[in-house]
Amino acid sequence: MSLIKLNEVPSSARSVQLGKAIRTVLLSATLLAPALSAGAEEARPPLRLCADPTNLPFSSDEPGKPGLYLEIGQAVAQRLGRTVSYNWYKSYFGKRTVRETLLSKQCDAMVGLPLIDDFMGPAVIFSKPIAHEGYALVGAKESKLAGIDDLTGLRVAVQYQSTPQNLLAMRDDIQKVTVLSPEEGMMALDQGKVDVAFIWAPVAGWLNKTSYGDKYQIVSTEGDGLLWATAIGFAKASGALRDEVDGVLPSLQPEISALFAKYGVPNGAPVKFGQAAPATTSSVGASEPVTVGQATTAEKPVQTATTSGDAKADAKGDAAAGREVFNGTCAHCHGPDAVQAERKIDLRLLKKRYADDMESTFWKTVHDGRPAKGMPAWKDVFSDDELRNVYAYLQSVQDTGGN
Repeated sequence: MSLIKLNEVPSSARSVQLGKAIRTVLLSATLLAPALSAGAEEARPPLRLCADPTNLPFSSDEPGKPGLYLEIGQAVAQRLGRTVSYNWYKSYFGKRTVRETLLSKQCDAMVGLPLIDDFMGPAVIFSKPIAHEGYALVGAKESKLAGIDDLTGLRVAVQYQSTPQNLLAMRDDIQKVTVLSPEEGMMALDQGKVDVAFIWAPVAGWLNKTSYGDKYQIVSTEGDGLLWATAIGFAKASGALRDEVDGVLPSLQPEISALFAKYGVPNGAPVKFGQAAPATTSSVGASEPVTVGQATTAEKPVQTATTSGDAKADAKGDAAAGREVFNGTCAHCHGPDAVQAERKIDLRLLKKRYADDMESTFWKTVHDGRPAKGMPAWKDVFSDDELRNVYAYLQSVQDTGGN
C-alpha cells in the first residue's frame, strides 16, 4: 500500500485526508489503550508478603485458610492491581524475623506489625493502622468481665511473663494460674481449672470460634501494655509502596473488619483495665508487643539451678547470650528458661538423659534437626557461636537432683 503525499493533492483534499488520518490515529489509540494498560498491570511484579506458614489465625500456607493477615495482604494487592507471592518464615523468631525477611529484601511488606514509635528504629516504616490487637478476658457468656474487680475471688489463667501476669501480681484476692500459651489458657478454661483466661485475644478468639463452638465471650482490654495498633510494615526505602497502600486502605476497612469477624479475632471497643503493675524483674519487651501476633514476654533472672562443677567448667560460650537466643526461639516449644513440664522435651534433663553424650547429642540435634518430631534444623539460622552460647546456657540449668 502506497503512502499518500499530502503536498501533491489540492488543499481541500489535503484537509479531508488529514482529518481522516487524525481520526484513524485517535481511534487506534483509543482501541489500544486498554490493552496497553492491561499489559502494564501484568508487568507489575507481585506484592511479596512475609508470613508464618503455621500461625493461624494470622497466616497459614493452607490454601483454604490463608489467615487474617494474608487475606488483608491479598485484598491490598488486588486493589493495587498486583498478584501476591509469599516468603515463609517462622514468626517466633520475633524481630529476627523482620530483619531476615523484610529488611533483607526477601519480601515487600509484613502485615500485622505493632505500630509503635521505637519498633526496629527507623528501619521499618508503617502504613496507616489497620486494627488494634492485644489481651482479652475470656469467660462464660453470662460472666461480668468489665474490669479487674470482677476477677476478685476467681481463678484466672495468665500467660507466663505477660502484661496480665504483671497486672494481677499484687492482687492477693485473685488466684493466678500461670500458663505458657493462649492454647493452654483456653484448655484450662474449658476443663474447669480456671474461671477466666486473661490471654492473647486474637488466638483466644480463633480457638473459641474453631475449637470451642463460640461458647465463651471475649472481652478486649486496653491499658498500659494491653493493646496496640497494628499496621503493615515496609522497609524504610519502600516509601512509595507504603504511600500506595495507604491510598487504598480506607476503602478496604469494611472488608478488613469482615475478615476479623471471619477469623474470630476481637476488634470491638475494649474495656479500660487500668495500668499494669511494674514488673519485679528487668524487662525485655514487657511494654511492647512481640512481632506478628505473638504474646509479649519479659526477661527473668537466669535460674541458678544446682549445677555440677564439671558442667560449669565445661561451659564454652556466653550463657547469658545463649539464654536470650533460647527464650527468643526455643522457648516456643521448650518453655521459657527451659521450664517445661513435658519430660520428653524438658531440656533441663539433658545431662541425666545423655550423660557424657549430652554435648554431641545437642550439636547433632540442633544442626540437623529432628523433622519427624517437629524439631527444625538450626545450622542455617544460627552461627555455631550462637549455638555454643545456647549450649552453655542449657548447661547452667541442668537438673542435677536425684531421680
